[in-house]
Amino acid sequence: MRSLNRLKWLHAFEATARHGSFTGAAQELGVTPAAVGQLVRSLEDWVGHPLLHRTRSGKERLTLVGEAQEALQDITQGLDRLETGLNKLRGRRSRSVVVVTASQVLVMNWLMDRLNRFSETYENIDLRLNVTEKLMDVSHGEADIGIRCGQGDWSGVNKTWLMDEEAVLVCSPRLMPPGKMACSEWLATQKLIHDDTPHPGADFPSWNDVLMAVGAPEALESGLHINSTSAVILSALSGRGVAIVRYALVKNLIETGQLVQLHPDYRWPLTWSYYLVTPQQKVMRDEVKVFHDWLLQDVVSDH
Repeated sequence: MRSLNRLKWLHAFEATARHGSFTGAAQELGVTPAAVGQLVRSLEDWVGHPLLHRTRSGKERLTLVGEAQEALQDITQGLDRLETGLNKLRGRRSRSVVVVTASQVLVMNWLMDRLNRFSETYENIDLRLNVTEKLMDVSHGEADIGIRCGQGDWSGVNKTWLMDEEAVLVCSPRLMPPGKMACSEWLATQKLIHDDTPHPGADFPSWNDVLMAVGAPEALESGLHINSTSAVILSALSGRGVAIVRYALVKNLIETGQLVQLHPDYRWPLTWSYYLVTPQQKVMRDEVKVFHDWLLQDVVSDH
């Protein structure tokens, strides 16, 4: 005979394992940390031994014992299959939901138009957008799929390469010299916008790298320094100066004439690429796979 209490125990245990704390699991499940702790302890009593190491480092952290680690994947897959079965009971006419996560700059400058096109094609799938820089929302199952830019060396997720990235020079067409293309000498006289956003391991070019490549004098550090890539792009759009930016984020702006790409023969390939990431311990639902495959095809056709 199946026990619904055991299902509650497993649900609480799986959430606790992902969050590493009763508090995080409680926030997800909508109950108190004490209630989650009691459910997990009931499961421990039933199996006859502890499932979690309880340590303290600032906040209480919980780690799995060896046997629990081995069982977690099966438990997670079982809960996912239960969810799939419930969705089948609701019938094909019900609307499916896919939670998509991406950084703010990618949503604003690359993803939003694609989400609109997807929704026009798949009207029975609702997309929910979680705008965040954190990867843990995918690895912990808080989002179904994410688009991330980096070296791809993330743990806890499955990843699919989407496209490579490079840096380019851009400015507002209002800054361009009348009647001619911008030259190296002109570039040296412009206010240079510095993107101070961290790009660890990306090999993102400095302004001195760029100016040396195009044969212009070295720049002073007194240009416009901004610690947000979104704000860098907005500053370039408003005519505040010339910026070095990731090409995917400004491709549409260049094609629509809102920005001009300077020295288009010079490109700086990055060691970052874009990836689709999904939770490693969660079976990809049908609607998530539909979005995953559609976005891959959309990127291919765009190139």
